[in-house]
Amino acid sequence: MVKNLSFSEGKTSKSVSRLYAVQALFQMESGDISLDEVRLEFEKFRDKENNELNKFVRADLVLFRQILKKTVKNQVFINESIENSLKDGWAIERIDPILRSIFRAAAAELLLKTPPKVVINEFLDIAKAFFPTGKECKLANGMLDTLAKKI
Repeated sequence: MVKNLSFSEGKTSKSVSRLYAVQALFQMESGDISLDEVRLEFEKFRDKENNELNKFVRADLVLFRQILKKTVKNQVFINESIENSLKDGWAIERIDPILRSIFRAAAAELLLKTPPKVVINEFLDIAKAFFPTGKECKLANGMLDTLAKKI
């Protein structure tokens, strides 16, 4: 994931957009922040800061907005899809909140008709960035594959 984020003047990155979407969804859930508030924070401050200070490529803000809007608009369907993909007796609330955000953003992008292989690879890279040594990546791989087949 990090290799895709390095600075390149004038370019935008869909990978950065996906990472921002996961972070924004997590922030919305954990901080009870509205879609508009979190979207503006990322567009006005975080993207600029990451580009100027951390030398990240700028996010493709169109894709960032699309993922967030699609997630919020289809939240019930997305949550049901995730929950139906879990082992019997597991509720979506038992999943780590970062993983929930990854699954929700990935499901939203699948609804945007991004090729499943791209969605799985990109969001698995994000999971590896957050959980470099944990079993969460195995769960993420299985869940992303299942969501791709269902959606």
